[in-house]
Amino acid sequence: MTEHYLSRLPQFFLTPCGVCPYLPGRVERKVFARLMGPHAGSLNDALTHSGFRRSQMIAYRPACDGCSACVSVRVVAQEFQPNRTKRRIERRNADLIREVLPAEATREQFSLLQAYLTDRHAGGGMSDMGLFDYVAMVEETPVDTTLIEYRLPGIDGSPGPLAACALTDVLQDGLSMVYSFFDPALTDRSLGTYMILDHVRAAKAKGVPYVYLGYWVGGSAKMDYKARFRPLEALGSAGWARV
Repeated sequence: MTEHYLSRLPQFFLTPCGVCPYLPGRVERKVFARLMGPHAGSLNDALTHSGFRRSQMIAYRPACDGCSACVSVRVVAQEFQPNRTKRRIERRNADLIREVLPAEATREQFSLLQAYLTDRHAGGGMSDMGLFDYVAMVEETPVDTTLIEYRLPGIDGSPGPLAACALTDVLQDGLSMVYSFFDPALTDRSLGTYMILDHVRAAKAKGVPYVYLGYWVGGSAKMDYKARFRPLEALGSAGWARV
């Protein structure tokens, strides 16, 4: 029994230090664990609750010396009520055609990702991602993962061009937004915000309590949008608590 239990525990590893993508002049270091075997799903759930994020077959979290700026956050979906601005964004995107798909990459998605990265994250860690890297990001998953496509309507009302896409893990207590991207030319639609609103709506429909948004970094303009979803919980030394 003890050997069986120990075989389910993750092994943790530290990465070398690198440049912090969020705070200038800082370095980052991560601890990660491999997600493998028949218990990968439950392990991913447990690690997500502990502040980890999934990337392909690993779960990771920051472990930076002298810095705790990266804070895991999640929206309390069942209590969330959109304000006037968010209701306007929902109405603006009411014409989008939403489809939940298996975690299978397409060239159309990759082209959209390239346009997004070039416009929003030029020179970032993902800017040199190739097609096969994208396929691995989407399809190398040991857990319950879906792709949600959001398409503009065609002339006849059928699904048209791809406007946005979200890679999402399905957890026991919610949805975890692993990565999302959108057409940077459609600035008037606020698609990044809309995808979070859509995930909150989906969590409510499923009857699960949370939408996990990953890390929020105080002082990082890239992360400010996450603080605009309330009620929001953050993971601290005493566990999850309302922001």
